[in-house]
Amino acid sequence: MPEFPNDLRRVIAALTFSAACFTATLACAEERMLAVAPHVNLRVVDEGPRNAKPPVVLITGWGFTADVWRDQAQRLAKTRRVVSFDPRSQGASTVTAQGMTPEQRGRDLEAVLSQLGLEKVYLVGWSQGVQDVAAYVNGFGTGRVAGAVLVDAAVSSGSGAVLREPQAAAQTLRFLSIYAAQPDAYARGMLEAIISRPLDKAQADRLAADIAAVPTAIGSAALVADLYGADLTPALKKLDRPTLIVASATAEDLQAQRDEVKILPNGRIEVVENAAHAVFIDQPDRFAQILDQFLTASDPDVSARS
Repeated sequence: MPEFPNDLRRVIAALTFSAACFTATLACAEERMLAVAPHVNLRVVDEGPRNAKPPVVLITGWGFTADVWRDQAQRLAKTRRVVSFDPRSQGASTVTAQGMTPEQRGRDLEAVLSQLGLEKVYLVGWSQGVQDVAAYVNGFGTGRVAGAVLVDAAVSSGSGAVLREPQAAAQTLRFLSIYAAQPDAYARGMLEAIISRPLDKAQADRLAADIAAVPTAIGSAALVADLYGADLTPALKKLDRPTLIVASATAEDLQAQRDEVKILPNGRIEVVENAAHAVFIDQPDRFAQILDQFLTASDPDVSARS
């Protein structure tokens, strides 16, 4: 297969309509490029039936693409609309040095929801995606939100974390120096740390390539902004919709995630055993079950009858 420059690859993606129909539901997956800001386009995957159920929007973590959700998206798309996307500077989306913050990604999310005409959605954010959900709620409120699922990350409290947890901050900076010097090796090591089950070589190669493809200066800026940028915790009190925290039993910040349940107006937590950070990859069936139960219980028609 010929190698194309990144810009040409994005043009091809923007002009190409790709659809893969699921026989069981007769629903199709549509891939497109959406402009979310001047000179910034995001790759968006839109699939599943258009019915009365609120759609699910899957928001990925640092360095990953929408494809990391593929298994869960296909499960969900049997019964409801599912939207996933590559955040700016990740995957096939525009690489830009501008706006590598949760706040800007929150604005990007609002642009995606607006252009797709989505009025009530479940936001499911993993890792960096948790910060993006929090930033979205701080910036836009919960008018479009039917519910939220925060997957294995505590909401960032900003730069104050450096003083409270200096060893963790020092470790982050040490890892960033490795990442800057050896992005391919860092990507491999990161996958081994966040996914406990063995991956087949093709999947591991694909995920590692996605992480390493982000320019290191941009990736470093994004990670620092995620961890030590603005204090996003005010979003917890504002998140007045059903909210589920799904945490790994081995998470270093598990207690912080438990504490967030006390702040959320309508929150609860599920702790998943035998899983590392990517709980939906390590325990896909368990994660899907937890998510389905939450969605079923939180759907407006169910809530109205309860």
